[in-house]
Amino acid sequence: MFTPKNMAVMAAMAAIGVLGATFIWFPAGPAKAYPVQHAINVLSAVLLGPGPALVIAFLTAAVRNLLGIGSLLAFPGSMIGALLAGYAYKKWKKPSLAAGGEIIGTGLIASLVSVPIANIFLGMEAAALFFMPAFLVSSVTGAVLGLLIAARLRKTRIFNREGRY
Repeated sequence: MFTPKNMAVMAAMAAIGVLGATFIWFPAGPAKAYPVQHAINVLSAVLLGPGPALVIAFLTAAVRNLLGIGSLLAFPGSMIGALLAGYAYKKWKKPSLAAGGEIIGTGLIASLVSVPIANIFLGMEAAALFFMPAFLVSSVTGAVLGLLIAARLRKTRIFNREGRY
């Protein structure tokens, strides 16, 4: 699971996630959309599995927060989607279901989990569905991007017979 080769890929994906958040984002209602993070979640779920995808999402959110280009909402917004994407791919071996897991995990579940985090830690008054449109826009665009990249990678030799990196 955490071989040196996998850890190197995990570090590279986290770095791409941080770099992508620096340059590629757009406003989406009360939050900013970072589609590269969601694309990385789908790719890491497909290439490495749920555990490494979760670690990559955590590392990316932590570094983004340390650099001041993220908020506490980056943690649930990336980690829940990455975990669900990883489990969806692990169970059904279809990148499209990993993208669906990312959308459900981030766009629906994480948007609801973010409400108490915003209320308690960020001092925001947020209703139950406040973050859902922004999280859905961000996760759908990123999941589609990740799905397109995963489809191209599947045509290369990066995947073995089992569909893993």
